[in-house]
Amino acid sequence: MSSFRTLIIERIMRDFRNTLLSDVPFQVRRQRLDAVARRGIRVPRDVVTRPIVTETVPCEWIEPKETNPGCVVLYLHGGGYVMGSSTTHRGLVARIAKAGRCCALVADYRLAPEHSFPASLEDALTAYRFLLKAGYRPNRIAIGGDSAGGGLSLATALSLRDQSLPLPGALFLISPWTDLTFSGESVHTRAHRDPLLKPNSGDWMIQAYAGDWPLTHPYLSPLFGDHHGLPPTLIQVGSEEILFDDSARLEKRMQEAGVQVRLEVWEGMWHVFHAFAPYVPEALEAIEHIGQFLRRHIGSEQE
Repeated sequence: MSSFRTLIIERIMRDFRNTLLSDVPFQVRRQRLDAVARRGIRVPRDVVTRPIVTETVPCEWIEPKETNPGCVVLYLHGGGYVMGSSTTHRGLVARIAKAGRCCALVADYRLAPEHSFPASLEDALTAYRFLLKAGYRPNRIAIGGDSAGGGLSLATALSLRDQSLPLPGALFLISPWTDLTFSGESVHTRAHRDPLLKPNSGDWMIQAYAGDWPLTHPYLSPLFGDHHGLPPTLIQVGSEEILFDDSARLEKRMQEAGVQVRLEVWEGMWHVFHAFAPYVPEALEAIEHIGQFLRRHIGSEQE
């Protein structure tokens, strides 16, 4: 059962959805998201953040006071490939890094429509190679992200494998957007339940991001990719999301490919509810689960 505080925030989310997804230019939507994030950001005091440029990709380095030496997260933020930044996700990533006792690199990959696919994927790969050149061992690196960033995280892993490059030690995907064709039944069956996303609300994002590329391309919709050989993966999704099937179907496909995968369904929760930590108890608990996963697969507990 959802907490009382969660129920209150869910009502606020429905009003926020109408504001964020209203018919206004994408630049205005970016500004609104940044404004909301700046007001709500709460970075733990024992976490330090600083800007850093990895070759051509601006990033933010997030370092908790207590970390397991040598383990790091490459975080790819959400925002439908047209919004979001290290600024909007600073608080969330700081809590994940602290829970996992690892540093984190948040990549400010290029956004559409100014930069369509495959610009974001190229930037994610550049950031990953930067970590390798900096001396981080692949098995001590995790790639993770939320929403579009979750899909991009999976696409990055697929691209690394296809190029025979070293794979990270783990993947974690928060409410991942893995199917740009919106073919999942939950898009319709849960439309009345989702307090944040609406069917067809992502059409303009898809057009801006994908351009003329087929939406079933595995680097655009990694649900349809070949998942053989991928590292252990944690997927977290809210029960109320229209994108619920993006996670449920992904778990099944990864299991069939022999991947060690775990799907966590959080009852009563919406898309990327983790962003509401520390206000929502379920968000704090879910982040702790991610931290346990990271400590087990790329931290000292895996040695």
